[in-house]
Amino acid sequence: MMETEVIIVGSGVAALTTAYYLHEHKNVTIFTKTKKDESNSRLAQGGVAASVSPEDDWRCHVEDTIAAGCQHNDEKAVELLVREGPKRIREWMNAGLTFDVNQDGSLHLGQEGGHRKRRILHAGGDQTGRTIVSFLLEKLKGHVAIIEGECVIELIIQHGRCIGVKTKNPLGQTSCYYAGAVVLAAGGCAGMYAFSSNAATATGDGVALAYRAGAVIADVEFIQFHPTMLFAAGKAAGLISEAVRGEGAVLVTEDGRRIMEHIHPLQDLAPRDIVARAIYDEMSKGHHVYLDISAVHRCHERFPALAHLCAEHGIDMETGRLPIVPGAHFLMGGVFVNDCGQTSIQGLYAVGEVACTGVHGANRLASNSLLEGIVFGARAAEAVRKETAPPPRLRKRPNDMQSDIKKAVRNLPEITAIQTIMSTYVGIVRDEQGLQYAKKWFEQFPLSAFVDSSLEDLSIEEITVIHMLLAGWLITTSALQRTESRGGHYRSDYPFAREQWKKRRICRTKNELNVTSMAEH
Repeated sequence: MMETEVIIVGSGVAALTTAYYLHEHKNVTIFTKTKKDESNSRLAQGGVAASVSPEDDWRCHVEDTIAAGCQHNDEKAVELLVREGPKRIREWMNAGLTFDVNQDGSLHLGQEGGHRKRRILHAGGDQTGRTIVSFLLEKLKGHVAIIEGECVIELIIQHGRCIGVKTKNPLGQTSCYYAGAVVLAAGGCAGMYAFSSNAATATGDGVALAYRAGAVIADVEFIQFHPTMLFAAGKAAGLISEAVRGEGAVLVTEDGRRIMEHIHPLQDLAPRDIVARAIYDEMSKGHHVYLDISAVHRCHERFPALAHLCAEHGIDMETGRLPIVPGAHFLMGGVFVNDCGQTSIQGLYAVGEVACTGVHGANRLASNSLLEGIVFGARAAEAVRKETAPPPRLRKRPNDMQSDIKKAVRNLPEITAIQTIMSTYVGIVRDEQGLQYAKKWFEQFPLSAFVDSSLEDLSIEEITVIHMLLAGWLITTSALQRTESRGGHYRSDYPFAREQWKKRRICRTKNELNVTSMAEH
C-alpha cells in the first residue's frame, strides 16, 4: 500500500496538463496502462482551436461550438473553454511550445468543419497531438512519477470519498495506492467499435471505473464518428485529419459525384455528425466513398502523417483519391463534472474525454478536444491544489464485496463480438429495434455482479471485457432513453430533435442497474 498526494489515471493531454499545473504544489503520480506516450492525444492529427487571430472573436467560437453541439452544450462551460484557451496557449508558447507559422512568422491558422473562421493551430502539419504530448512530458520529466504498464482496475471509495486506486500489472500482481485526490483522465470508448480512430486502449474503462464507484455518468449516447478514416484491406487503417478538407479536399463517390454539395451550406466542412451520416448513407446504397485530395497543394509535405499512413498501407496518394470510411472517434458524454472537474464523488475528478463537462453538447466541434484537455486540465489542477483533505490514514485494505466472480466470467464474449454489436446496433444510425436487441445482448451477462464485486482476481483482459460490457450497456440504454435525433445520436425512428429537450441530460448511476443474467433463467 503506497501513498502520494495526487493520483492521475491516464497519460494524454488532459492528464499531462493537470500534472503540469500541479507538480510544483503537490506530489503527483501518473498511472498509464501501456506506455506514457501511447494515447489518443498523441494520435491527434488535427489541431487546437483558439480565437487568437485579430480577425476572430471568442464569441464566434462560442457560437460555432454550440451550433455544432446542437444547442445541447453547457453555455457557461463553453465560454470558459474558448476564453481561457488562448491564455493557456500563449503560456505554453512562452514556455517553448511551437506551432506552425507562415513565412512572415505569424501563426498559421487552419480551418476545419463547423468553424466559420480560420482558428486552428497546428504543429508539424498533422502532428499536433504528438508535439504537445512530447512538450508536456519533457516539462514533467523528473518532477512527477509516471508508472507505465499498470492498469487501474478499481477506484477505492471509503465513506463516500475516493481515497485511491487499485491496480494490476502484466504479471497479475495487484496493488493499492492512496491519495488525497484522484484525477480520472482515462480517455474515451471508441475502441468498442469495429472502425475506430482511437488507440486500442480506448475501451471505455474510465467510464466503467467511475460507474462502478458510484459516480454520475451523463450523455454517453452521444458518440462522434469521424467521417474520414483511411480504408485499406477491409479495415480502418488510420485517421485522415479534417484539416485536409480544410485545405480543399472533397468527398466523392466512385463516379466523382460530390456527396456534400446539397447536404449542408458548409458542404465538406459541415459538422462531423452530418458528414458521417452522409457517407454512411452512400455506403448503405452500395457506393464507395473517397476523399479527393487533388486540390490540396503539396499534400505530402503538409500532411506527413497522412503520407506515411498511405505508404504503410499501399495507398498511392498520386491518384488523388483516398478510400475512406467513418470510424468511432469521440465520446461527448462521460463522467459528469462541474467546471473544475469535480465529479459527484468527493475527492474524485475527471478531465478530458472521459469527463462530461458539457462543452461539446451533442456533437464536438473539430479541434475542441485538445483545447478541452488543456483548459479543464488546468482548472482541475487549480481545484485539486486547494484540496485540504490529507491522504487517508487507512492502512488496511477496504472490505470488498465478493461474489463468485470466476463463475460469472466463464462465458465472457470476445472483444470483437462487443465491437460488432456496438457498430451494428449502436452506431451512426440507431433505432428502437436494434437498441433493444443490443440491450438484451448486454444483459445476458451478470452486469450487477461486475459492478458490485472486486475484479482483482481476474486478468487484465477479462477486466477490459467487463468494462466494455458495462460501457456498452450504458451507451445503449442511454440511446434508448433519448427518443430524438441530436448530434452524434441519430435515431432513424425519431429523425428530428425535440426543442423542449434542449438541456435534458440523461444521467446514469449504478443504483439504476437492475438487470438479471439471462443465463440464470
